[in-house]
Amino acid sequence: MTKKHKSKSKSKSKSTSKSTSKSTSKATQRSARAPGSLAPTLVAYEPGRLAINRALVVVAHPDDVDFGSAGTVARLVSEGVQVSYCLVTSGDAGGDTSRATPEERAVTREAEQRAAAAELGVHELTFLHFADGRVEVTLELRRAIARVIRQRRPDLVICQSPERNYERIFASHPDHLAAGEATLRAVYPDARNPHSFPELLAEGLEPHAVATVWLAGSSDATMFVDITKTFERKVAALRRHVSQVGGREDLDETVRHWASSAAARAGLGKKRLAETFRVITTA
Repeated sequence: MTKKHKSKSKSKSKSTSKSTSKSTSKATQRSARAPGSLAPTLVAYEPGRLAINRALVVVAHPDDVDFGSAGTVARLVSEGVQVSYCLVTSGDAGGDTSRATPEERAVTREAEQRAAAAELGVHELTFLHFADGRVEVTLELRRAIARVIRQRRPDLVICQSPERNYERIFASHPDHLAAGEATLRAVYPDARNPHSFPELLAEGLEPHAVATVWLAGSSDATMFVDITKTFERKVAALRRHVSQVGGREDLDETVRHWASSAAARAGLGKKRLAETFRVITTA
């Protein structure tokens, strides 16, 4: 082979090597970006894929369920699921400017939550009356939630994430984190273990194993629920919390932005709206 041919061969080899290297580099970059993107990992909720006849939503305060999951609740109800709520507190330390006593505020906020629930077709609500702003993961709270689980016997529990979300700090109120952790402990092992809180057996409450938990407000969401058709009902429920959002003219716009952003992460179209959850199999 002549020097000229060797030179061309080397040049071609280097060119091919560079091209392959660039191609590999781009593929690596795409692969590296994928795990950090929510869109590829979010799967759509599909009615009928899970046998959900009864669902229980456990949250820390009145209005938490409506900000976080009301569109999903409305959709579940429309599909024939019997949904009930368990509220750890009555919102007696709610962020309003009134001079009402904690007792008076609790009465107001419970009434608002019942009205909001009715907007979605939910009529079974349990208030545990723990102190607002001071919720901790105690055995007393675990027993109270386990009691409601054994009473309602849900296939699905929706609760708040026990993990702090640094992207949306308001979703990580200390009461939210505590309520979420206590609920997960009540789901497993408390509600299903006959030897956990034997006093519940004495009350005639048999153990119950919840099959699935959906964590709301999680930064590691794995599933989305399309709430485009139920979004207006979500807003209607939120507006029932007059003491908290009565003066907010931007309520619809703000909540729509959140739902639109969730839909975008799920890869839905511009006009679609969604709520996201981290799904945990618990049975």
